[in-house]
Amino acid sequence: MNEELQLNVTLLRRRVPNLTAAARAAGLRPATVSNLCTGKIPVGRAEVRTLAILASLANCSIDELIIRGGGVSMIETGIKVLDLFAPVVRGGTVGLVARNGMGQLVMLAELFHRTKRRGYTTVLWEPEYEADDRHQIRKAMEDVLPQADWTGSSLDEIYERITSISSEYDIMLGADRKIVISGELQLLRERLQEAGTRPVTVALVDTRFEAPDEDVPYGPLDTLLRFDADLGSRTFFPAVDPISSISTVLEGAQLEAAHQMIQQRARKLLRRYRELRFLVDNKGLEKLPESDTQTYNRGKRLEAFLTQPFYVAEAYTKRPGEWLTLQETLDSVRRIVDGAADEVEPAQLMYIGNLAKS
Repeated sequence: MNEELQLNVTLLRRRVPNLTAAARAAGLRPATVSNLCTGKIPVGRAEVRTLAILASLANCSIDELIIRGGGVSMIETGIKVLDLFAPVVRGGTVGLVARNGMGQLVMLAELFHRTKRRGYTTVLWEPEYEADDRHQIRKAMEDVLPQADWTGSSLDEIYERITSISSEYDIMLGADRKIVISGELQLLRERLQEAGTRPVTVALVDTRFEAPDEDVPYGPLDTLLRFDADLGSRTFFPAVDPISSISTVLEGAQLEAAHQMIQQRARKLLRRYRELRFLVDNKGLEKLPESDTQTYNRGKRLEAFLTQPFYVAEAYTKRPGEWLTLQETLDSVRRIVDGAADEVEPAQLMYIGNLAKS
């Protein structure tokens, strides 16, 4: 084996939800498994016995467990807060956790719109509920439906749709979390794997808004987008929490070093800003020492900059949608964190594209 081989972490975590405990019970050191998953130990240096045990736990072959040439990669969406803090994993599962009115379905519609621009085909697995709920849920999906190339309401129908087009296109599938609870998502994944389709990226929403009250509302995820009520109440959209939203892309050596460094610095700044914001709200900015005042002001600017106009909301906001390349996002965030935007009013950073447009 050569060291360019990578462990199929997405498959492993989906098949073995409690991986640490399962690995220990099978006689593997949890630290070894963790290091393999994060890339600290190259797959090429792993013992064959270790890989064989992991494959057995995941009920797959060693060939299925190992990715040759490429590995986990992100889908660049042009959405600042996602691409920087919680990248969408190509072929992975994204879970949106939000309460009513915080924009999860608008985010799903926007993901459909943006991935279509990247050449994806979008498929909506429409949820089926009791008659009393159907009209309400259908109305809630009004923003999503126009962005779907195909729709279906059953496992067989969705499978047939995907297999009929996946030889030419990657798929972005949107669905309600009911398919996780019912086990249908797992069945679909297994059937698609057997069919050998191109990657299918799944974005899961919760039309009943029960996910925020559960510890693991979607099971194993590759990307968790947790929405923040405070951001939503202050009309900072998308109201995705940059601190608690995470992605498996960030767990290993899947990102460029510059991306990792800027992401870590930005998250640290925002975490400290939130602590200071509580103090400022209660005691006033003048009570902060000079060093904390600088941190507070830069965090306030960064929080404002992470707002972004969406294409699917243009009719309501009267603002044209903005797409930032990953490099534009990284450059702009680095400048804010370094203080290059200290003379710019936070209000000027709201709902803009890259920093050059402020």
